[in-house]
Amino acid sequence: MKNIGLYLGSEVGGKWWKRYSSDGLLMRGNGTYWYDNNGFYFLRYLTKEPIFVPFKSIVEIKLGKWHSGRWAYGNLIVKIIWERSGVILSSGFIISSNKEDAVNLKESLTSAKDKFKQ
Repeated sequence: MKNIGLYLGSEVGGKWWKRYSSDGLLMRGNGTYWYDNNGFYFLRYLTKEPIFVPFKSIVEIKLGKWHSGRWAYGNLIVKIIWERSGVILSSGFIISSNKEDAVNLKESLTSAKDKFKQ
């Protein structure tokens, strides 16, 4: 099932001022997200290819209120910490104004990631 969300960008090495600009990850934007057995996807509006974060690359999933120089206006941000081309990235997504939705997505992605790595 696809859901509406907002991509806030990807930080390099957890530094909010250092944004990852390669592979189409620089542009922020609204779009839809979903996940399957392989990973997490986010398709920004007016783009053809989704951002894809494979479960095998995910190191950790966190929640926060600030990401990539942006405050979330009280919403929780789902932060996916992952490795891409030898670089540790933190990609941030606002998926709902309901905090419980963010907590549930974090738990679901963590569970799926853990199953994938077994």
